[in-house]
Amino acid sequence: PYNIWQLAQHIRIAQEDILKFSKDPSYKSPTWPEGYWVKEKEPKSHAEWSKCVKEIKTDRDSFVELLKDSGEGVYKKFENADGQTLLREALVLADHNSYHTAEIVLVRRLLNDWKN
Repeated sequence: PYNIWQLAQHIRIAQEDILKFSKDPSYKSPTWPEGYWVKEKEPKSHAEWSKCVKEIKTDRDSFVELLKDSGEGVYKKFENADGQTLLREALVLADHNSYHTAEIVLVRRLLNDWKN
C-alpha cells in the first residue's frame, strides 16, 4: 500500500533507528508502525527527495564505520537490549534495506519508470 516516496522514507527512518539503537543504549525507538511510515504520498520538493536519499547514504556509511571500528565487539550484546548485537543489527539492516529496495525496483519495473 506504499509508494516509492513512502518506501524510501521508511528505509531512511528504519535505518536511522537501527544506527541510533546500535550506538546509544538510552535511545528509544519510534512507536511501531506509525513512527516508521510517513503519510505524505510525495516529497514537497526535489530538495526533500534529495535530502532523504542523502540521509540514507550518510547513515549507511556511518553504520559501516561503526562495524569497522567494532572489532570483536560485533558479537557483544548491547546494554539495555534483549540480546541484540551489532552483527545482528547489521544483518537486520541489510535484510530490511534490500527487501524494500527490491519493492522499489519492482514498482518501477511495473510502471516502466526509470527516470531519475
